[in-house]
Amino acid sequence: MLLAMQILAGLVIFATFWELLPRDEWWVRGFDFPRIQFIVIAVVVLALLVIFDDEIVIIDICLLIMLAIALIFQLRMVLPYTFLWKKEVKNAENLDETHQIKLLVSNVLTPNDNKQALLNHVKTYQPDILLTLETDQAWENALAVIEDDYPYQVKIPLDNLYGMHLYSRLELIDPEVKFLIVDDIPSIHTQLRLKNGEVVRLYCLHPMPPSPTEADKSTTRDAELLMVGEEINHNDYPAILAGDLNDVAWSRTTRMFQRVSGLLDPRIGRYFINTFHVKYPFFRWALDHVFHSNVFSFVNMARLPSIGSDHCPVLTVLQYEPQARHEQAEPTPTAEDHAESYKAIEEGKKEGEKLSDEREEDKAEQKVTINV
Repeated sequence: MLLAMQILAGLVIFATFWELLPRDEWWVRGFDFPRIQFIVIAVVVLALLVIFDDEIVIIDICLLIMLAIALIFQLRMVLPYTFLWKKEVKNAENLDETHQIKLLVSNVLTPNDNKQALLNHVKTYQPDILLTLETDQAWENALAVIEDDYPYQVKIPLDNLYGMHLYSRLELIDPEVKFLIVDDIPSIHTQLRLKNGEVVRLYCLHPMPPSPTEADKSTTRDAELLMVGEEINHNDYPAILAGDLNDVAWSRTTRMFQRVSGLLDPRIGRYFINTFHVKYPFFRWALDHVFHSNVFSFVNMARLPSIGSDHCPVLTVLQYEPQARHEQAEPTPTAEDHAESYKAIEEGKKEGEKLSDEREEDKAEQKVTINV
């Protein structure tokens, strides 16, 4: 048992320092994800080593010290997403539905046949905005029943796991579909008129994950997120960004995106919204996100019951309170942040061209429908 604990301790120590390598390969960036799991393992192993190691020698002391350092580092990354941290987004005051926006984001998993489960969520929660990811033509056909209630639509049915559909009760102004980095991976960019008449920008993203079956690097994912972050930074409109980012909130890239864009994370100071993977609760992390400008305050954010996908849907309710900007400081970038961001974007564009060429033979037919 002691040997097993020592091996686990070594694994946590290795993973903690390995992820600090300035590399984009999936076998490095993948260690950004399981920080909660590493914390649990580290706490258990640390306790067991202290309790059961009767003859602590210098090697054991070094192992314990390094494990403690690794644990502190992992806690520093994760604790902001718990109630132990200061809330980044204040709770809404004087709740007023006419100033609220309710978003439902759901990665449906293309081959998932349980369309009715998502329709039931729409009926139950009545979101103003429904964003679906991995939706193909079959999903578009199934969702047609809600179109009378959601007259503003952007529909991109694809068979490549990157289809995207946006259904809105709120007016969409000049919606665009863009293929920012890879030729067959879309994103939706639109202005949105809230119920109180205010106009904000909405960005819907689903970049390619770094994995042995998708992109072997995080370069294109990082570039797409940072490209949108820079656009938000140079735009005067308040903004909301939503989607499956295939990244965790505490990663270096996502934290840089927050600084570059100035958007807030409503989970900071509250709780995790771990959405993936549905079937493995212990090995689950937050891939589905909503970030927003500081003119919004927090009403609710919740993970909804599974619809048969590998992701749980996420429901987010925000309230437009322009006075909140005085109490909610925007993350601010440094000159180095912008320089690193622009460099990452350029590298991502080059990598995206390569991936686009590689995927050309299997490229899905792109059919875009915009109803406004």
